[in-house]
Amino acid sequence: MMKVQMQTINQKIAVEYLKFFYPPLRNEITQLSVQNNFAGIMQATVNYLKNLLQESKISIIAHHLKLMDSIYKNGDSYVRTMIENLFVRSFESFKKHAKIQHWKLLYQYMPVSFQIIYNEQQKQDMIYFGK
Repeated sequence: MMKVQMQTINQKIAVEYLKFFYPPLRNEITQLSVQNNFAGIMQATVNYLKNLLQESKISIIAHHLKLMDSIYKNGDSYVRTMIENLFVRSFESFKKHAKIQHWKLLYQYMPVSFQIIYNEQQKQDMIYFGK
């Protein structure tokens, strides 16, 4: 069986995926994409997931983590950098605002690629900021 290579996901394609993955954010994502504000789009997805976390909707968050991971794995360098620096970086805030059992569950559901990035960020923060 032949493996089909997926197209590299650039910012424009990522926006279309995110509009599909996050129906409640579709208007906001569209508005931000018109302004060429991909960082704002990433922040909107983070805020949405934080709201789900407050509602203890861990399985829904886990699903969104997997969807974002699929964009990350196929993303170009810009998309990957934005996901690392905004999306994955937000996990520390998730940890602070989640019940300990919710965070442990969420971490278990987290794609391995995001676990690796998150753990590396934590090590770097410890070196640079002592936290």
